[in-house]
Amino acid sequence: MKTVAVIGTGYVGLVTGACLSEMGHHVICVDNDKKKVAMLKKGVMPIYEPGLGELVLKNAKKKRLLFTHDIAVATKQSEIIFIAVGTPPHEDGSADLSFVEAVARDIAQNMVSYS
Repeated sequence: MKTVAVIGTGYVGLVTGACLSEMGHHVICVDNDKKKVAMLKKGVMPIYEPGLGELVLKNAKKKRLLFTHDIAVATKQSEIIFIAVGTPPHEDGSADLSFVEAVARDIAQNMVSYS
């Protein structure tokens, strides 16, 4: 199985990471909010989704689901990276992609290979 990084632990990122780990993949979930990462490491869910807490706890216990705030570590250890960060709307209704762009830059600066 490949190691997968999921950047962002909101509804999309955390659920994606938990489901991928349930499928047997080694997943590293990254968030820049250190308090949220600490909560997740303790098994405290920052969001509610039916069954998510049990899925996270089960896969964290099996060491298939890890949490960190260090994007460099996740990038260097992963073969696949999903960006699941917020894209809040601008005043004109268009998506603010600045968070996606910042994460993409961080990934590019920490990549060790490209295949």
